[in-house]
Amino acid sequence: MTERRAVTVTMEDHVAWITLDDVERRNSLNPVLVRQLADACAEIRRDPDLRAVVLRARGPVFSAGGDIDALGEPVEDPTAVYAGFRALSALPVPVVAAVHAPTIGAGVNFVLACDVVVAARSATFDPRFLDVAIHPGGGHLWRMEQRVGRQGAAAMVLFGETVTAREAERCGLIWRCVEDDDLLDVVRRMTARVVGRSPDLVRRTKATMRLSRSLTDPRMAADLEQVAQDWSMRQPGFAEAVRRLRERVRPRAGNP
Repeated sequence: MTERRAVTVTMEDHVAWITLDDVERRNSLNPVLVRQLADACAEIRRDPDLRAVVLRARGPVFSAGGDIDALGEPVEDPTAVYAGFRALSALPVPVVAAVHAPTIGAGVNFVLACDVVVAARSATFDPRFLDVAIHPGGGHLWRMEQRVGRQGAAAMVLFGETVTAREAERCGLIWRCVEDDDLLDVVRRMTARVVGRSPDLVRRTKATMRLSRSLTDPRMAADLEQVAQDWSMRQPGFAEAVRRLRERVRPRAGNP
């Protein structure tokens, strides 16, 4: 029997569009969707032309979170449900989520696994773990606190606060709230800017951002960045970028 297709991938101008397409199951974290998402990430990261990734979804909800049919059932590896989030987070290129609808429970981890989140005004965010008497998992608390701070994480997780897209923008859970009809156009413009930059430099910068998360000493962070900056200044693209900048600046400065 052929397995249903829960996740699809399309390539568009060096950008991989990953779509959660398990509409009947409300894009829940069922084993099929999780496995296909992890496999999709593994496949696209092998593409040398990959510059950016967009995560989107179909259906009336972006993700309904945990799979009801699987909850309460004994599993050999309880962390397997988070394989898709781990794969998204580990991608070496920028990942943006285009959230068009409510995101519930563990589905909020999709948002937290992406580098940038753009949400339509219709979207809402509701962790809801404690409402079903389950502790958050998959690094949810750590990622949430990084995004919205300790108080914001407590408000959403402990106190059960649901936030609208506009509120999520204000508290830092997402980068931008846009009108529903503008969502994909805004995301396309953002990824186009990534595609227009040096792919090696973008990947190196994201890697530095990831390593910086574990640092507490600003001097160590500066040293880490300096190594990467020195590397970037030895790349052919740097000399070319400086040349173009000089050409733009000289006429304004009155130089010949």
